[in-house]
Amino acid sequence: MPCSKKPDYLQGLSLLQWPLSYLAVFWIGQPLFLCLLFTPLWLLPTLYFVWLFLDWKTPNQGGRRSAWVRNWSIWTHIRDYFPITIQKTKDLSPSQNYVMGVHPHGLLTFGAFCNFCTESTGFSKTFPGITPHLATLSWFFKIPFIREYLMAKGVCSVGQPSLDYLLSHGTGNLVGIVVGGVGEALQSVPNTTTLILQKRKGFVRTALRHGAHLVPTFTFGETEVYDQVLFHEDSWMYKFQSCFRRIFGFYFCIFYGQGFHQDSLGLLPYHRPIVTVVGEPLPLPRVENPSPEMVDKYHALYMDALHKLFDQHKVQNGCSDTQKLLFV
Repeated sequence: MPCSKKPDYLQGLSLLQWPLSYLAVFWIGQPLFLCLLFTPLWLLPTLYFVWLFLDWKTPNQGGRRSAWVRNWSIWTHIRDYFPITIQKTKDLSPSQNYVMGVHPHGLLTFGAFCNFCTESTGFSKTFPGITPHLATLSWFFKIPFIREYLMAKGVCSVGQPSLDYLLSHGTGNLVGIVVGGVGEALQSVPNTTTLILQKRKGFVRTALRHGAHLVPTFTFGETEVYDQVLFHEDSWMYKFQSCFRRIFGFYFCIFYGQGFHQDSLGLLPYHRPIVTVVGEPLPLPRVENPSPEMVDKYHALYMDALHKLFDQHKVQNGCSDTQKLLFV
């Protein structure tokens, strides 16, 4: 008898585990690699660390993206698991540079990962001539091997030197910044659309200094793929999460999704569509030292544009007509 086809959710399980397995290999392999210093193979780690020292500034100088890594077939399987798509509302001219606000953060930013760190959703075909970079915590680039993996996908440091470099060397560069940051992870629960944006203005100041256009985006479904256990601010667990963030730079979140079987609980994300809608770019003048009033002006214009983008696309992407986008 022919073998029966593996259920879709089991296919998704095995495929989704691949990139997590890569990261696990990187983390576990690092101490093992260090151990080689005390073996006859000591020259291998020695040469790597010499090269790492010489290559230390690369993450702040555009990185080292790899078309081969960005086109791995595994990314298309992750795309299809949810599925994940990208939707364009306006063209982006290759003659400009762009600072893109990525909203919301979610727990694991699946949408931003597939859309901007891989070619699984066809970014290069959707926005020809535009080179995307997704900014993340700077300390990731201090970790051997992890830094290579991230740079290969076009991920860059969110540090100011890195952003300044990308926005001042050539045109057609798009830097995606998850404006809400790790703090927004605690807002990531189904049926909520609350963004940490009201006081986050650094990305606007950076865009003004380089004359880069601001691009609002909203990823519908990003907060729907996991349930999260939330704790009261006075609880010891919330205090532990805050302490953990101060030390490591991100929150220790307790979340769950589906298990090996569709009706069971586990750590797999739910099969729910994720749609990233890329809005119309907001032109900004180039001002070397923008005043606080100018930053406030364009920050307000950006929030209005993001609000309109959400309202125009919320119904067709699973939100009710009465759902409101909240800024805190």
